[in-house]
Amino acid sequence: MRRISIFGATGSIGQNTIDLLRRDKAAYQVVALSGGHNIARLAQDAREFQAEIAITAHDARLDELRAALKGSGIEAAAGSRALIEAAGRPADWIMSAIVGAAGLAPGLAALKQGSTLALANKESLVCAGPLLMQTAARYGARILPVDSEHSAVFQALVGERIEEVERIIITASGGAFRDWPLEDLKSATLAQASSHPNWDMGQRITVDSASMFNKALEVIETKEFFGVDPAQIEVLVHPQSLVHALVGFRDGALMSHLGAPDMRHAIGYALHWPDRKSLPVARLDLAAVGQLEFRAPEQGRYPALRLAYDVMARGGLCGAVFNGAKERALDHFIAGRLGFLDMAGVTEDALAQIETDAGLIDDAMTLENVSRMDDLARQAVDRRVAEKAG
Repeated sequence: MRRISIFGATGSIGQNTIDLLRRDKAAYQVVALSGGHNIARLAQDAREFQAEIAITAHDARLDELRAALKGSGIEAAAGSRALIEAAGRPADWIMSAIVGAAGLAPGLAALKQGSTLALANKESLVCAGPLLMQTAARYGARILPVDSEHSAVFQALVGERIEEVERIIITASGGAFRDWPLEDLKSATLAQASSHPNWDMGQRITVDSASMFNKALEVIETKEFFGVDPAQIEVLVHPQSLVHALVGFRDGALMSHLGAPDMRHAIGYALHWPDRKSLPVARLDLAAVGQLEFRAPEQGRYPALRLAYDVMARGGLCGAVFNGAKERALDHFIAGRLGFLDMAGVTEDALAQIETDAGLIDDAMTLENVSRMDDLARQAVDRRVAEKAG
């Protein structure tokens, strides 16, 4: 029986993971489940799988969680320290699906016990890719990608050598505004940005898809995970979201990965790796699909992509600044304090300001330094938003 933990269990990735576990309960023992404000869902899943511990990220919700688990024998905990402690509990396979930079510390704790880390938290690699990969190597742990694009690349590379790769192409749906006139984006609302044409995801990642910040993070993630040069990474807008990635080799061949837009494919591949097992996902009928569309992303529409290449060129702790600034800009957009197109502008301003004022981007890549750059980036965005408000 495999010991499993899921961090971010109440989000879309976590719930899809639980759906797969539910289909073969006898094969798994659940160690830890974590969530945010959805205490009812967290408690219900913890009871169903008789988890050892359930953790909410929010200290103020601990009493509610304890009440929901009363009589179950399941331990309840809250806060970042509890997440890190739970991630350090022995488990064979750990899903890292906490959204944002908050997923880095629990992911590192999981790697230090030599576990297999199924990584859906792309921000960990963006903020601290070398630290994450070095920690895995040091403790004999394994990282398996769960983002659909990176899972697709990983699968296309089975039996291949990375030295023979000429380019990696990751696809993007283009998000909610891919066909909008550019001038209309200035007035785009949160409700409009929160509706994805293909995928069923949480609000933050759906907005990030519309702005292409999500794809910008995935470009950096590709560099960090596969160790390729940024010039080898390309992005194509693919509205059907059926081709998740392509790998081009030096002989001109392209290996593509196709599948229905269902995250259970990537999750299931990581869960059962190195084997493939039957998954409850739709099988593609290519004759019914008829045709596949690809187009280059418009730089004016998606400035976040340019910023991603700037960040990779700069190196150091710049990824932590980029992610922290981007997360805080999204907070302000959700709160109605920032326009949709302004998110990229304030993120770029934060990058420039910290490069000029702080002089810390080239400090050693430690968890403490990553956290410090994350804080500075968020503060820089707050100042810029305040200035814009007048």
